[in-house]
Order: sequence, then structure tokens, then C-alpha cells
Amino acid sequence: MQFGIFTVGDVTTDPTTGTTPTEHERIKATVAIAKKAEEVGLDVFATGEHHNPPFIASAPTTTLAYIGAQTERLILSTSTTLITTTDPVLIAENYAKLQHLVDGRVDLMMGRGNTGPVYPWFGKDIRQGINLAVENYALLHRLWTEDVVDWQGRFRSPLQGFTSTPRPLDGVPPFVWHGSIRSPEIAEQAAYYGDGFFHNHIFWPISHTQQMVRLYRQRFEHYGHGTAEQAIVGLGGQFFMRKNSQDAVDEFRPYFDNAPVYGHGPSLEDFSAATPLTVGSPQQVIERTLSFREYVGDYQRQLFLIDHAGLPLKTVLEQLDLYGEILPTLRAEFAERRAPGVPDAPTHASLVAAAGGGKDSTVYAEADSATGSSDRSLDDPEVARVLEGEL
Repeated sequence: MQFGIFTVGDVTTDPTTGTTPTEHERIKATVAIAKKAEEVGLDVFATGEHHNPPFIASAPTTTLAYIGAQTERLILSTSTTLITTTDPVLIAENYAKLQHLVDGRVDLMMGRGNTGPVYPWFGKDIRQGINLAVENYALLHRLWTEDVVDWQGRFRSPLQGFTSTPRPLDGVPPFVWHGSIRSPEIAEQAAYYGDGFFHNHIFWPISHTQQMVRLYRQRFEHYGHGTAEQAIVGLGGQFFMRKNSQDAVDEFRPYFDNAPVYGHGPSLEDFSAATPLTVGSPQQVIERTLSFREYVGDYQRQLFLIDHAGLPLKTVLEQLDLYGEILPTLRAEFAERRAPGVPDAPTHASLVAAAGGGKDSTVYAEADSATGSSDRSLDDPEVARVLEGEL
């Protein structure tokens, strides 16, 4: 199982000091946080993608390449890559190039984005968000799995005899997760391609996360990629730790109360009870995290958001030290509880091995050749009913 962190790259005023970091300071802090993540033994660092203030998370491949040059083991990922407003050709080229630069230490998470004004900046309509996600990823998938692509769709100019360069490292594209908070269509898309599904797991109650993951697992099995238990699942989450639980609550409360997303709403206690947010001692974080598998089953990746809401860099680095201290326990406990036959989290090395070491046997076979599902497509009536929420 992989453990890590993700950032959305917000530039937020520290409510306890009134200090707002500059964009330069926040960008440099992001790099320091990623390097610290590797230092304490984490597996994954993921950055979001935003093109509007108050965020500094634009140009994610630039950030990840810079971090990759200063790390040796850390898997570099996204949270998320905007498949709706970014040209699939650019995604194919940029992430394949990054894959080569960091020797395969990269995967990415597709997401729609929910900031309405951003869509028209890139010539898109947010009302077409799901359709854009479906069509753009279909093209990206082909660009990575076919050497020469002829393609025509609704949302970009046609391609004739097009080859995306560079080709994926070792003939194996970066592993793809599809991230979502509330859209069953995205869980369906992940299942259709046999990709991973990552549930945000921050803002909604446990029952919602459970429902989304269950749908993905059922449809993963339906499309012939393996059993439901073999589906590749990732979860987000949030924590704030101190050795003494009351110290954690007292220190984090002003950040929670003033957070741009959930501040000035429910109390910290009510929000923590209703969602996976854990504010307390290291043991409390361990116990709460271990409980996640009780409602989603065994899963492959756990990422926490720990650098938001104006928390200063010093505090975030202290949180990473505490995360590193509980990491051996989390690894051991999850491993002990894991059922037989559950696959490991995908890595470039494991994908290359599964592909037989070469391009001709890539594990990213065309989705329409999935066992027992050769006549299925996202236009299939049954699939359409799922996307419309009827199943």
C-alpha cells in the first residue's frame, strides 16, 4: 500500500498571525514539503492543478519535474490533472516527457475541475464537463497506447496519422487514476478502462464514499478487468496531529474555522464526526485511518491533505515528521489485515513486468478488448443508464 500527501496549492492567510505567503513563498514551500515527504518515508506526492487565484498550482509538470530532480524514490502524481480543459495531446506529451525525466516515478489522476469561470478561459463549457472528461480521456488513452492515431470528436480538431512524442517510457504509459468527489460517471469511466479510482474522501460522509467505491468495484468486475476486490482504489483524507489530542484541537481550530472551503460552517467536532477529518493524537489518526478499509475494502493508496487553510510551512513539516512516526504502524497494520489476492499499488516497474517488459504487450490494452466486454462502450445503453444514475 502506498502512503503520501497531496496539495491543492492554495495561498491562504494564516488566521492566527494575519500573514499571507507570497506566491513565491508558497511555490518554494510546495517543493520543501515534497522533499520532506520523501525524507520521512512517504511514497507519493501529488499536486493539484488550478489556473485561478488564490492558487499556485498551475503548470504541474514543471513543479513535478523540479521535485523529481531533487528526489530519488518519491512517486510524483497529480490531484488532479484537468482532463476537461487541457488538450489531451498536451497531457500525453507532457506526462510522457516527465515519465522519462524521472525514470518512471510518475502517475496522474484525472479530474474535471469544478471552478466554473475556468472553463471558458480555455474555450470550454462547464455544462459539458462529463462529456469533455469522457471524450478527452478516450483520446489520451489512444495517444498512449497506439503509435499512430486517426481521431475525430466533438471538442477538438481532428487528428490524422498523429504520433504523440515522446512515446511512454518502456512502452508503458503512466498509471491513471480517475478522481471524483460525487460523480458516478467518473467511477464508471475508471472501471471501463481498468484504471484506478480515487475518491476525494474529504467533504462527504462515509456512506457516500462507500457507495462510490462500491459502484467502481462492481463495474470494474463487469468490464472483465478482474474481481471487484482486485480493483485499484485510492482515498484522500485530512489530519492534524499533536502528541496530545487537545493540543491538536486547540491549534487546528482557528485554521478550520477560517478555511476557505469549509470554514464558517459546521463546527470542527461536527465536521470530524461526519467526515474522515481526524484532529487528535497520533494513535487517533492511526485508528481512524485503519477504519477506512472497513467501508471501502482493501485499497492501494492513501493520500492526506495537510498543507491547506493557511498552515505555516513549519507546522506542515512538523505534521510530516509525525506522519513519518506513525507510518511503520500503518504499513504493518494494513498489511496484516489485507485479504489474499489483493493487488499491490501499481508502479512503473510492476506495470512493465505485467506487460512482459515491452511495448507490444502493454497492460493498457484497448478497453473494448476487456474479457467478456468486447462489445461494450461508454455509449452502451446500460452504461448510459449508469451515467444517468439509474443503476
